[in-house]
Amino acid sequence: MRRFYWALGLLGCSGCASMTRGLATHYNPETGEYETPKEELVYRVPVEDAMMTARRVLEEQRYDVLEKEGGLEMFSSAHEPGKNDPGLRTFERYYVKGERMGPRQSLVRVYRLRYNELETNVEETPGIMGSDNSREMRVFNANDRHPFDARMEAFTSAPGSNGARQVAMLNPFPNAPGMERFRYVHGIRDMGIETTLLQRLEMVPALEVVSGNAPIPMRSVLMDDAGESVTSLPPACDTGAEGASPPLLEGGASSLLGPGQVLLVADPLGTREVPTAALRMLCEATTRGLPVTLALSVPSTEQPFLEAYLSSAGLSSDAQALLSGSGFWRRTYQDGRSSRATLWLVEQVRRLRAHGKDVAVVAIDTSKAQGDAREAEMARSLLAFRATRPTAWTLVLTGSVHARTAKAAWDSDFEPLGARLAKALPSSVRALDVGFRRGTQFACRFNVWEEIECDVFGISPTREAWQADAVAPGIQLSAEARPDGFHGRLYLGALSASAPMLQSQKPLAAGPAPAK
Repeated sequence: MRRFYWALGLLGCSGCASMTRGLATHYNPETGEYETPKEELVYRVPVEDAMMTARRVLEEQRYDVLEKEGGLEMFSSAHEPGKNDPGLRTFERYYVKGERMGPRQSLVRVYRLRYNELETNVEETPGIMGSDNSREMRVFNANDRHPFDARMEAFTSAPGSNGARQVAMLNPFPNAPGMERFRYVHGIRDMGIETTLLQRLEMVPALEVVSGNAPIPMRSVLMDDAGESVTSLPPACDTGAEGASPPLLEGGASSLLGPGQVLLVADPLGTREVPTAALRMLCEATTRGLPVTLALSVPSTEQPFLEAYLSSAGLSSDAQALLSGSGFWRRTYQDGRSSRATLWLVEQVRRLRAHGKDVAVVAIDTSKAQGDAREAEMARSLLAFRATRPTAWTLVLTGSVHARTAKAAWDSDFEPLGARLAKALPSSVRALDVGFRRGTQFACRFNVWEEIECDVFGISPTREAWQADAVAPGIQLSAEARPDGFHGRLYLGALSASAPMLQSQKPLAAGPAPAK
């Protein structure tokens, strides 16, 4: 969601101007230049969460923050860059304005304000030389009691036994919502702070809630069913249809496809696009006559339920048996691993099998281990299943940390799934991360109150994963493996959220759209 906006703005003042060149610009990867944005972002979080995050960003930079009643306006403490004589000083502070666009949509603007004493004093009548109101006396007195100390608190003077003395003011931000005695105030959007805010709200890893996540009672199964067998329906393989997208595994990417090869894809959990791309690759592999294995981040205890569904006619009663018998699809905290798009992909594999294709699904995750032990368990499950189908091409959909074929730089004792597979199967394992444009995902995250929240969130790519307009969806391979263990990138365009199959009576979207 986006709205056009005014990039530079002031709080009811005139004669406004930029105080620092480039402050209101951000980096545009398309041009390689810093530009003033023409649109502003609407975050997919409640405005209270966005404002609290903005507050923490400022507090981490050692600002005190004053919040106006209602919580949608904040002022930071002020500081003086450098040190000048009174009458020539400039003070800077931040003003944050939030706007509620919906229950989970918010807009936050961050301004850096500059107060200049010279512009205020220019209209003041000069005092009489030698009087208490003269400029010389005011400079002397002001230097003796600077308005801000190292902690940015305001001070004033009070009579003492040895003359005037400095005392801290009871309220270090008197008249903060106003202009603090300054007539002219310059303000400009600080895109650096707003970029940090975007990173905190939309560039955070999704949580995979593994243990201590009990199932909830069965509510309903939202799945289309005409009451008759659907085995005659073909899978949603549309690469041969008129106007369909070109195959993903062609050209240089064809090196990823072969008997015994393993391809890991770093799945942004809870999106529609990755399962859709996965189906395209499964279709291309089966078209070439290869046996195929699809590995999912589903607990291995779910394997009997998956096998039963894959062997069924795909009726709603079959789906009911899968979802009601399984605890994974009914967990209290539904992360993106149990999205509607994931179950849609399982249904497409069932249709492939019904049409005579050699396709299998293996659940490789666990609900009883975490950290490095979980990686080891996932690798054991996949390698054991692969041993029963050694010539099959294996596609693994898993989180970005799991998919790395190199050890984690931040923890020498942590060995990801991809690194374990690459060690066990030298020259047979490749990994792709995902490039995309800003969109949405269904995920579990820690909110600003340190509570787990599972809902639709905005998701923005890092600069490295950002997909330019000129880059078409598809696979781009690197000349060699990157330091993080990925061998290329699968570009998917803008991402869209896929909610869980069972979600507290909420209506769900219809499943992934056909690949375009």
